[in-house]
Amino acid sequence: MQRLVNAKRKTVGMKQTTKALERGQARIVFLAKDADEKVRRPVMEMCRVHGVPLEEVETMRELGKAGGIQVPAAVAAIIE
Repeated sequence: MQRLVNAKRKTVGMKQTTKALERGQARIVFLAKDADEKVRRPVMEMCRVHGVPLEEVETMRELGKAGGIQVPAAVAAIIE
């Protein structure tokens, strides 16, 4: 997850990350294990379809912090 902290270009949140996946910009996606299944399932499927690696993170709080925001985040990505 240190890669996310150091990344110059990233998305944080479901909408931005979904758009990045659809546009082919996402290079790796980070998904919180404690995120709701309504979020987890579609993200996992999109990563599979688009061939993007998925890395799971323990908590949404941890992922939000790594993404540089003050609130928990379910999903984030490093983009091109």
